[in-house]
Amino acid sequence: MTDPLPASPTVPTSTPQERALALLWGGDTRGSRGPARGLTRERIVEAAIDVVERDGPAAMSLRRVAAQLGVGVASLYTYVPGRAELEALMLDAVAVGPTLPHEWPGDWRAKLTALAHDDWRQIRRHPWVLELGAAEQVPGPNMLRWLDSALRVFDGTGLREAEKLSAIETVDAYVRGLGRLRGAEEAAADGPAGRGAATAEGRGDTEGRGETEGRGETEGRGETEGRGETEGRGETEGREGMSTRERDDVLGQLVDFDRYPALRRALAAGATPYAGAPFEFGLQRLLDGIEQLVIRRAT
Repeated sequence: MTDPLPASPTVPTSTPQERALALLWGGDTRGSRGPARGLTRERIVEAAIDVVERDGPAAMSLRRVAAQLGVGVASLYTYVPGRAELEALMLDAVAVGPTLPHEWPGDWRAKLTALAHDDWRQIRRHPWVLELGAAEQVPGPNMLRWLDSALRVFDGTGLREAEKLSAIETVDAYVRGLGRLRGAEEAAADGPAGRGAATAEGRGDTEGRGETEGRGETEGRGETEGRGETEGRGETEGREGMSTRERDDVLGQLVDFDRYPALRRALAAGATPYAGAPFEFGLQRLLDGIEQLVIRRAT
């Protein structure tokens, strides 16, 4: 099929990434509106997000999106040249909400804590972003707007510019890494039928990114009650496999914990390994390290 997007005299469009950049940044504006039943690029992106949230990333294709919109697949090529370009538009569409990190209340630590929790909720609401985002990143206006705002959180801290960026990337990597781990565990527990179901938890949420309860006002630095976690991974009814409690009961019958004295002491103190609740503890320890750097730069 001939590429429907003409080559720009200033922006090369020979690869999907280059064509996606042209769409995101206005290097090619043709097709923003057309005659096919009132289609717009925005409607196509919304339909694609609906498909991927209902059926999972593997099910997303231009044919499925066209069926969702009730048009022929050829109609979509006026607006997006292929799946890779559409995925870039989808990721940018959910990259930012109505408010930005630097606008939230509190000092840099409160804002960065809220940013991490906001990212976590975003991943739980749209887990497909981890799979689509694993490919080569194609930054759009919303992504860069969010990153610019996140860097502004550190205004006045004395951190060097490279340190600000590294701190944001470190927190983002922590949240996304834990999100991938949680997603893999849930997919294994749910089986093939559950791939789209994990996304359905958050589909009813209409809040945009940044609309978080108590945003930026985390009181304690070691709080773990419910922060960034869904209700306890193994306790969810209706999910295939053992609950955490059931697993521990079986282990108690099979394992002689006297052979593992350090673990036995931890269990006796109430700790539960592999219970899926490390988010807040790990986040606060990460922020403790950044805080030490802020203090060092201030002296």
